[in-house]
Amino acid sequence: MTRPKKKTSKYRSQLEERVADLLTNLGVTYEYETTKIAYQISHNYNPDFILPNGIILECKGYWDSEDRRKIKNVREQNLDIDIRMVFQAPYNKITKKSKTTYAQWCDRYRIPWCAFHEIPIEWLV
Repeated sequence: MTRPKKKTSKYRSQLEERVADLLTNLGVTYEYETTKIAYQISHNYNPDFILPNGIILECKGYWDSEDRRKIKNVREQNLDIDIRMVFQAPYNKITKKSKTTYAQWCDRYRIPWCAFHEIPIEWLV
């Protein structure tokens, strides 16, 4: 029985390791993955429903990681808008392996939420 080879390199790929070896052999000093640089990708968000009172209702049956990231970023970058989530099943887990539900995720990021059959009337008027 052969055992899997243990990863001994600190680099993410063989190419990176080869470049590091080249730089070292040439006497070029460098840092490897020591800095994080923030970036933003510009997208447009189309709200599901905008009510006369300014509240935005975003409706979700299935809520994947890309949609969660979008809502989180929209909220963080537009502090003047009021997004509220309406879920078909707010107690579904965000992934099969996670213990976190849609509702708990919203609570963590202070996003108001409700189940479809329990939309608060005060949200609507």
